[in-house]
Amino acid sequence: MENIILEPTTETPKVVLDKDNSVIEISGNSLPEDVTAFYGPIIEWIDKYMANPNQKTEIDLSFDYYNTSSSKMILKILEKFREIHRKGYAVIVNWHYMEDDEDMAEAGEDYAEHLKLPFNFIAIQHQ
Repeated sequence: MENIILEPTTETPKVVLDKDNSVIEISGNSLPEDVTAFYGPIIEWIDKYMANPNQKTEIDLSFDYYNTSSSKMILKILEKFREIHRKGYAVIVNWHYMEDDEDMAEAGEDYAEHLKLPFNFIAIQHQ
């Protein structure tokens, strides 16, 4: 499987999808003008990954901000990992958020509650 590595911009997150090294990371801001165009290749990669997932999958999500259309894509991505989890594979979501960002912490809790996936909540302290 080809890796996907996207450098962050002011409107799109950093993305690292690397099956061999078990790295699945999306971090930064997510407010792309065309959310389908941005997330389409990521979802295609995850669809391929679903066919032959690693025994353990850890997903690192660390958003500074995301818009409503991005939140729908994040949900779609997490639903795919829920399917992997239901097939008996270990899946853990690491939800990173700034310690004073209650909205982002709550957003992660909402995803965890809705999806019934194991979530680790990791508060990041300001430097």
